[in-house]
Amino acid sequence: EWLKLGCCCCHLNYRHRRSSSDSLAGAMADNQQKHTIVLMQFDKAQESRTYVDYESVQLALDGICHLYEQSLKASNPVLKSITYDISDLFGYIDGLGDLCCLVFNSPSNSYIPHNKEW
Repeated sequence: EWLKLGCCCCHLNYRHRRSSSDSLAGAMADNQQKHTIVLMQFDKAQESRTYVDYESVQLALDGICHLYEQSLKASNPVLKSITYDISDLFGYIDGLGDLCCLVFNSPSNSYIPHNKEW
């Protein structure tokens, strides 16, 4: 069974093969409406640390896509159109000094941390 995952902000879509050992699909469905705080550090300097909070995991993922698009625009101000794919987005995320998503867990009334690999 195929699950279509996408980012509404950057209009990226990719297909992910769901298997019984794959928890991504279930985690994404379970986390859709959970308050999410994205903590990020853009480079090695601690001064580049910031955070943004979102009402859902999907909005947080869209926000990360939007940050990447803003980075592309800043790096290429004269280009009217820039094309990229999911591997470019993953490269951007991997290049960040740090990235963590804190997703609210109602039963424990706490936030569960997730790193870049999540």
